[in-house]
Amino acid sequence: MKNLMNKKSSRFTELLQWIFALVLAVAAALLVDNFLIVNAQIPSSSMENTVMTGDRIIGNRLAYLSDDPQRFDIIIFRYPDDESQLFIKRIIGLPGETVEIIDGKIYIDGSSQPLQDVNTKETPLGSFGPFKVPENCYFVMGDNRNNSLDSRYWKNTYVRRDEILGKAIFRYWPLDTIRLLR
Repeated sequence: MKNLMNKKSSRFTELLQWIFALVLAVAAALLVDNFLIVNAQIPSSSMENTVMTGDRIIGNRLAYLSDDPQRFDIIIFRYPDDESQLFIKRIIGLPGETVEIIDGKIYIDGSSQPLQDVNTKETPLGSFGPFKVPENCYFVMGDNRNNSLDSRYWKNTYVRRDEILGKAIFRYWPLDTIRLLR
């Protein structure tokens, strides 16, 4: 009888250990996902060819604790016109700057030379602006400039600093295309 009670107690202890390990793993995953990284899936073609529709990326939530976002950083943020949606775009205009797009070329603060931008999917078209970027805000654009819902078209034109969830750091899906993002 005593042997049977020891077996039941041993099984109960083992079950409690498994439950504790599972709860601890879930808590650790939630902490990492809510405070260290942001995990996002790319829903559209607006950032092609940097990231493709359906790609999965990881962003660093701590990237801007001590540093300000920089021009050309790829950020994950809450869409200013509907904060329930996450967007990913590239920072083009910094706080206090004036951004103007003339015949697809970007000019900052009235410069006579266009911004030496990233390689885009195709030659950008159109003229927009000028846009005067408010303090603590950023002007963002997708890398697929002719097919991107970005600052040029939004009702709330700028991404506020507090809407930025993190800096995109690498693509991990699909597995054959794992790489750092720049």
